[in-house]
Amino acid sequence: MTTWKLLDRTTALDCGRYLRVDQHRIQLPDGRVIEHWPVVITPDYVNILARDPQERFVLFRQTKYMAPAMSLAPPGGYLDPGEDPLTAARRELREETGYTAADHDWHHLGSFVVDSNRGCGNAHLYLALNATPTTCIASDDLEEQTLVLTPRAELEALLTTACPILSATLLFTLAFRHLDQSIAR
Repeated sequence: MTTWKLLDRTTALDCGRYLRVDQHRIQLPDGRVIEHWPVVITPDYVNILARDPQERFVLFRQTKYMAPAMSLAPPGGYLDPGEDPLTAARRELREETGYTAADHDWHHLGSFVVDSNRGCGNAHLYLALNATPTTCIASDDLEEQTLVLTPRAELEALLTTACPILSATLLFTLAFRHLDQSIAR
């Protein structure tokens, strides 16, 4: 399979660490050239679905700027420069919720390109089992958040109505699949 070829790139917009937009000049496999192909560069991020020993999921009830309705959301955040995704997941869970989980209770559910044509970073999704509160919350998030412990049945019932964020919905779905496959073994 022939791939697209990058011929040239320039920065069209630079907003610092969290957002840059580049213009790529690309050649398609059939030889056609696209002069202005926008690519959005954002840092990779992690989302974590943590479950406590009572099998409740550690979530936030919150609003986000671009998803202004109240929603259920998992902890997560951007990777620091050079940071490994699992290290970032552990850090984000601890900082945002005060919860931690043992090394053997972390499960990588996958890493995904956010937008296959425009970029927008990669999402690294994790499930942390037997998570327990071990430290104070030290979050620097801007949105108002309320930590909630949610049973699976409630989360599943709210999946399409209270979870408008694609990466969160994917995380929940993959985690349920992982849990169900673990039970079946």
